[in-house]
Amino acid sequence: MDLATLAGGCFWCLEAVFEQLRGVTGVTSGYAGGHVPHPSYEAVCTGTTGHAEVVQIGFDPAVVSYRELLEVFFTLHDPTTLNRQGPDTGTQYRSAIFYHTAEQRATAEQVIKELEAGKVWDDPIVTELVPLTEFYPAEEYHRGYFRRNPNQGYCRLVIAPKVAKLRKLYLEKLKQPVA
Repeated sequence: MDLATLAGGCFWCLEAVFEQLRGVTGVTSGYAGGHVPHPSYEAVCTGTTGHAEVVQIGFDPAVVSYRELLEVFFTLHDPTTLNRQGPDTGTQYRSAIFYHTAEQRATAEQVIKELEAGKVWDDPIVTELVPLTEFYPAEEYHRGYFRRNPNQGYCRLVIAPKVAKLRKLYLEKLKQPVA
């Protein structure tokens, strides 16, 4: 098993998407990239800890590659908005790839280069590419948030469309067929 750590706005959104992919063995919401040890959600939300909301994805590279995870990542968030994803603003919502190995870094650099060369977006990609130094799991009540609260307003307005987009674009990569 390998690990990937990605930040692309609210961790609830990323968790809801990545946990549906074949080859993903687990997704843990948490915090990375900051300077305060063991931050709380409340502290991270102030924007003063330096942390981003992230998901740490356990995956089987024989089933889903790191590159495929990055392709999904770049499809389901806007990597051109600095410190913002939709209604969520602040450095805690930045786009970032926290690489675990030199190979992951090289893969991420290549994917970003290809996306920029393909002019996928009008604006430049601002996704940070930084080594993972520490990952702190989020509080228990954040885990499985979309599964447990599908009718909550934020879930319906922000997360559900991302899940629908995943199902439309990556149906063949899902753990189970969508009815």
